[in-house]
Formats: sequence, structure tokens, C-alpha cells
Amino acid sequence: MNIKKLLLVAAFFGSHVLSQELPEKQFVDGIAAVVEDNVILKSDLVQLVNMTAIQSRINPQTHPEEFEELQQNVINQMVDQKIILEMAALDSIEAEEKEVTAALDQQVSNILAQAGGEDKAEEMLGQSIKSFRREFWYDMRDRIVSEKYQQQLLNNISVTRNGVSDFYSVFKDSLPILPTTVKIRHLLIKPTPNMASKEKAYNMLDSLRSLVLAGESFEGLAKQYSMDPGSKIKGGHLGFVNRGSFVKPFEEVAFSQNIDSLSFPVETEFGYHLIETLEKRGDKINVKHILIQPKLTPDDEKRAYDFALSLKDSSKTLDDYKKFVKEYSTDVRTSEIGGDLGWIDPTNYPIPEIGQAVKYINTGECSPPINSSLGFHLLWVEKIKPGGKPSLKTHWSEIESMALNYKKMQWYDAWISDARQNFYIFVNEK
Repeated sequence: MNIKKLLLVAAFFGSHVLSQELPEKQFVDGIAAVVEDNVILKSDLVQLVNMTAIQSRINPQTHPEEFEELQQNVINQMVDQKIILEMAALDSIEAEEKEVTAALDQQVSNILAQAGGEDKAEEMLGQSIKSFRREFWYDMRDRIVSEKYQQQLLNNISVTRNGVSDFYSVFKDSLPILPTTVKIRHLLIKPTPNMASKEKAYNMLDSLRSLVLAGESFEGLAKQYSMDPGSKIKGGHLGFVNRGSFVKPFEEVAFSQNIDSLSFPVETEFGYHLIETLEKRGDKINVKHILIQPKLTPDDEKRAYDFALSLKDSSKTLDDYKKFVKEYSTDVRTSEIGGDLGWIDPTNYPIPEIGQAVKYINTGECSPPINSSLGFHLLWVEKIKPGGKPSLKTHWSEIESMALNYKKMQWYDAWISDARQNFYIFVNEK
């Protein structure tokens, strides 16, 4: 009897026989599918379905039909992935441990955000986040390898101008309505607290440090005083975080100090931190902190506004503006590229004040200071691309992208259909 038949026997009869020999509470896994000698366990299927349901915001209780369709799509994707992994192994495509861990960290962050917190995420996943991370690491590795191989397959696919025109001719009546987009830059001036406020915050945090050293609970003080809403409710715990995830002053102290030692107040752009490093694992640390932010006064706000206004008055040309961005903007992500935010949809931009202000700004000139929770923005609108029904004249790049993606999808669907013919595949419908 070959391995495939043995696996099928296990799928249909193993659970019943083994359940007579194992303790009553022990879980016996089942088989969802087999691809060649690769097994897809029901537990892995359930885990991925639950995760995808969270991300797709599908509640199985209120939308059972959508959930059932999701299950079918997921098992098909898992089967296809096993086929791709077989092919990728022949080309020696691998995923490095660091990139797998980084991708998993991002996945967990997305799940927590979409579920609305750790407790809700664990309820929907049916397991703890810690358990999920441990089990899903290997699935994430396979996913990355699969994506690398797919990218390799699709890299050489391109679309000609005639191909774009033909795509548009066929699908123009069903293409989505495009939003108006704006090519925009910004210069951010963040209000800074005065020295008296900074000194008060430092002294408060230093007094909390003394209380911890005297035996007070770090977690209790964090819940009572910390101004970081994300970690406050967890007693200041940030969990395991990769190097490069923190601002530099915080990270330098967190990685360099001894385990279980307590830092002096550390100043960052967010305020002052009391840091305790709990564990170190290579480029990852388990850390907790208490954040105290200096209070901003109306005078601090006015000082920042007046400075932003003076920069606005001096930004006569785009070159002037870019020079000021590089010298004064506190947005480190864009300060070296002239504050470039790229093309944005003003109706769906993460900083709503920017989106709302765009329609009042003339193209090719600096705006007055725009106030947001981040500070004061000086905006420069370079170009406006009108939205509406896509046309080749106005939206060539967008239609070209749609045409290329469609061609890749068609090619891939045909490729995976042919590839399936070369593999033994069994899907357990029960």
C-alpha cells in the first residue's frame, strides 16, 4: 500500500480507531487534502480559514454562505500552493528566516487591528496569538516561497499598447469608476513642548522609576500613568519586537541594557520612556515601557504655527519648498524626497485633514498651515488627475495596470490548471 492510500485510510478510519486508544480529551487531527506526498491537515485549513475570515470581515454566524464559499476558496488555494512548492523546490527557491518572521509580525498586527484587539482575535482564531505565531510560521514560509515562485513565473509577462487598447475595448463598460487623485507633497512642522513641560514630564517618570525600584509594580504603574494607549492596558508590555521597529533612542537603550534592568528616562519624539528589557533573541527583544508625554501649551502650538506660516511665505517656488522640506520637515520618511506623498485619493487618505484641504489649494503653490493630530502641514499640489469613468486618454497608466494584471491572471489560471494534471490530488469533502 503506497503513502497516498495509507493517508486516505487515516483520513477516513484513523480518527475512530485512535479515539478508542487515546485519552478522551486528546485531539486527533484529520486530513483535508493530499497533494502527492504532501498532507493538508484539517487543523491547518481551519486556522487559515479563520484568519482569512477575520481579514475579510466575514462572520460565519451571520453570513454562513459567504463563509462556506471562503472555505472552498481557501482549500483550493492551499492545494495550489502545495503544487507551487513542489515546483519551487526544483528551482531551489527558499525564504530566509528573517523575512518569514517579519512577514508574520505584520500578519499578526493586521489580524489584531482588524479583529479589534487580542481577545477578539484569539476568539475568532480559536487559539492564542502565541500559539498562532508558532504554528503559522511554517505556513508563512511556504507562502513567501510560493509568492517568489509565482513572481518568477509572471515576471516576463508584459502587455503591449495594442493589448491595453484591446482590453479597454472589451471591458470598458465594466471597469470601476476611478477617484480623482492628486500628486502632492507636504512639509510637517510638529509642535514641540517648552522646557518647563519637558522637565515636569522627566521628573514624573523619574519618580515612577524610583517607585519601581522600591518594589512597586511596573505593570500597575504603567496602567495608571502611561500615555501609550496601545501598551497601557497590557501593563506597558510591547511583546517581542524586531530591531528597527522602534525610534532610534528607544531602540539603542532597549537593546543595549541588561536583561531586567530599568533605564533612566529616555527622550524620543513621542516623549519620555521608562524601559525594561525582559528578553533578547538575536535581533528581537521582549520589552515593556511607560510613556510620559510633556504637555503642549497654546503657546507651543502658536510657535509651531507661526514658524510654518513663515516657511509658507518664503516658499515662492517648488525648489524653495523642497529646500525647506529637507531642512525643517519632521516627517523623516519624506524629508529627503521633497515631502513627496505620491498620488493620493483625497477622499480616502489616512490623514483626513490633508484630503479635506486639497480642494482649496491652488496647483503649483504652497498652502497655508493645515492642522492635524501630527502637527502643521504645508501642502504643495503638483498635479490633479480627474476621476470618473476610465478613458485611455486620461487614465492610460491605470488601464495599463488593469490590463497587465488581467493578462497575468489569465496566464496563471491556465498554468495552474495544466500543472494540476501532473499531480495526484485528493480533497476530503467531509
